[in-house]
Amino acid sequence: MRIIKLFCIFSLLSILAACSSNSRYSQKHDSIPERLPQSHELKEPTPRVEPPSRGGNKPYQVFGKHYTVLKSAENYVATGTASWYGNKFHGHLTSNGETYDMYAFSAAHKSLPLPTYLQVTNLANQKKVIVRVNDRGPFHGDRLIDLSYSAAYKLGYLNQGTAKVKIEAITASNIARFTQNNNPSELVAQKAAVNKPAVVAKKASKPQILAAHNSKYIHVLVTRDKRLADNTAKALKFLMQIPVNLTEKNELFRVQLGPIEDAAQAKQHLASLQSQGYPEAYPMRTLK
Repeated sequence: MRIIKLFCIFSLLSILAACSSNSRYSQKHDSIPERLPQSHELKEPTPRVEPPSRGGNKPYQVFGKHYTVLKSAENYVATGTASWYGNKFHGHLTSNGETYDMYAFSAAHKSLPLPTYLQVTNLANQKKVIVRVNDRGPFHGDRLIDLSYSAAYKLGYLNQGTAKVKIEAITASNIARFTQNNNPSELVAQKAAVNKPAVVAKKASKPQILAAHNSKYIHVLVTRDKRLADNTAKALKFLMQIPVNLTEKNELFRVQLGPIEDAAQAKQHLASLQSQGYPEAYPMRTLK
């Protein structure tokens, strides 16, 4: 039974490994998409500190070679050759179980934890993009990283096929530098989010009415996963520049912001959180 279980795990890892096999793809070789990315597809992701994916973070083997996944992306900086992948892999599963979208800003790397946010710099023209690593590869030649079609387009090397790049991991210790200096329109404290109603869970709709009047705190997250709570609290501390409260009660960890004395500022922070991956965030009068 143990042998069968190990065989199943190995088979699953082999299937999910990006660019590792032609058997599950309709194309034998990768091809160029029929159109260039549209303007709305050129929006880079805002870096966040996320928990490790359930898939794609264990040692694996491709083409007879063994690979070990780094325990952390902290202080990771590297220079090497970047390629890109397109039509052949579009719509197929990535190594962590997501679906590859060649028009999103994602990437494949052999050893970084999944997911990891990176800043990628094309050393030939100094253009920079932010990508989210959710896949494994490239597994041929001396290439360092595979970027999505849109990312390669924005870096300006589609025609060449490859480019020499510098990649730097964005983690809790340096996330503020990248969110402040890159793509100002996408900062977490984005002013435009205030004028655009966020999609809020039903539980959050009632407290939302109180936000402009007397709520000084914002509830962001409740979870039993201590690591997730710790990472979220660290990220928000760097991103929001306001007090972050991490508490534990009955084995539940809560991440809450405040106090925020200015009502307008509290409303802005709430709208930003709801539009940046925390749709169930809601205002509170006091800490729980």
